[in-house]
Amino acid sequence: MSKIVSDSYKRARRDFLKTSVKTGFLLTIAYPLISIQSNAWGSVSELNSADLAVVTGDPGKAVRKAIDLLGGIKRFVKKGQRVVIKPNMSFAKTPEEASNTNPLVVATVAKACIEAGAQNVLVLDHTLQKEELCLERSGIKKHCQPIEKTHVLALNDKKFYQSVSVPQGKVIKHLEIMKEVIRCDVLINMPTAKSHSATGVSLGMKGLMGVIWNRGYFHSKVDLNQAIADLSSVVKPSLTIIDASRALITGGPAGPGKVEKLNTIIAGVDPVAVDAYGVSVARWYNKKFDAANIKHIVAAHRMGLGNINLDKLQIKKENV
Repeated sequence: MSKIVSDSYKRARRDFLKTSVKTGFLLTIAYPLISIQSNAWGSVSELNSADLAVVTGDPGKAVRKAIDLLGGIKRFVKKGQRVVIKPNMSFAKTPEEASNTNPLVVATVAKACIEAGAQNVLVLDHTLQKEELCLERSGIKKHCQPIEKTHVLALNDKKFYQSVSVPQGKVIKHLEIMKEVIRCDVLINMPTAKSHSATGVSLGMKGLMGVIWNRGYFHSKVDLNQAIADLSSVVKPSLTIIDASRALITGGPAGPGKVEKLNTIIAGVDPVAVDAYGVSVARWYNKKFDAANIKHIVAAHRMGLGNINLDKLQIKKENV
């Protein structure tokens, strides 16, 4: 079983032993786990958990509450598992500029995973700007540094990527994806909410472009929106958490642009539904959109990757 279907898994695993000096970790594959146990963040039965959790307030408290509403952190992370967290940290910008995920939100989730018994947590991105500046200025490295067994890395060398097939792909048939993402037990996608000049918005599914090697191909050789949906057919996070504590509502993805402080966290298992709700939280470029206006979200829904129809979902909302 795997989040990414690849006929060459065994060969990739041998190759990874030779090329993972930078990280020192060998991760294994598993589908998202759904059993529920009691934990420090609180626990509810899976039957009573929400499809989507939307929480407003202090970002650290809000992300804790959002995961509680979904069933608690141990619904997703079990003892001894290896976790990859994929935030936006691709730009050498401060948290206030809102092009990267809020470091407090990332650190809160990383700490929760360790408390749940994770063997280790890797916080990973393929940065678009100089990696050390991105890790430092985003604040993510600093906030995660005190957390045991947690490592913040930019994987900007091709040797850390593995070619996989995309069986459902309409415009993409093969992708080079981070080996750590292929092999992790749990993938948590943690994008920030921001505008994007090419796709309208950049949320969870668009943010997954940070786990592939050649993003330029998506932008220049194929239909970008369908390519994002194709990517989402093979990279399937256990959990998606949109950080909308601040939203970059113009000038995205890099900024500078107008930043709106929303103090909102959106979380769920269905990546299409999470993104669909994320579209609704702000006026992008001073206009109100819904998910039906965002081509890659529509494409993913049509491929059966999730539900764009929010009226059919149980959405729990709270303030903290």
